[in-house]
Amino acid sequence: FCALPSPRHFATAFSRSNSIAAVRHFSSVPTGLFSVKEEVDPGVVEGTDLRVLKYPDPSLRAENSECTEEELKDGSISKIAKEMFLVMYAAEGVGLAAPQVGINKKLMVYNESGDKKKWLDEIVMVNPEIVEFSEARDVEIEGCLSFPNMNGKVERSKWIKVEAQNLKGKKIKKKFKGWEARIFQHEYDHLDGVVYIDRLEEEDRSEVQPVLDELVEEFGEGGEL
Repeated sequence: FCALPSPRHFATAFSRSNSIAAVRHFSSVPTGLFSVKEEVDPGVVEGTDLRVLKYPDPSLRAENSECTEEELKDGSISKIAKEMFLVMYAAEGVGLAAPQVGINKKLMVYNESGDKKKWLDEIVMVNPEIVEFSEARDVEIEGCLSFPNMNGKVERSKWIKVEAQNLKGKKIKKKFKGWEARIFQHEYDHLDGVVYIDRLEEEDRSEVQPVLDELVEEFGEGGEL
């Protein structure tokens, strides 16, 4: 998810989503895609200069490079991840990808609870790669912090297998299913320059097109559709 919104807000907030804000069927489920509360534009966030970028900012479509061993060792990636969490929580999201804050690196953070008090649930994925998708798929409503005031139905795999690194550079392998798998896939798309509107059916895309047109007009020249 882009910065997905958190679960609590999904039942009422799916109409306003962000950097993978993936929405669930249940009002009790949060996401960075989605959030437990209705996600908001946090604007200036204390403790960081990072800001959520909105479509059609070119950073959302740009190529993202891998985080290097040197960047992991010198703590720069850890600092970015920490500040990304600040922005995600301020936006009431459950997930955020680095391109959404103008950093074109293969880095994502999320907390499926969307609750900053539950910091043990925080996940940082460095240079992630999905190595296997389930054939079984389902459809959920998603939104994204980079796409305010809109949402739509997105089909994704029910489970995925992932390889990545942690902030110490250690290789990790995980299998995600359900809500967590959806959050991961939403944010992972951002690392490939893919945004959730790319996955909408024609009817849903037509419904949000007026809002997209407004975002393009507001951004001005230089946007990347």
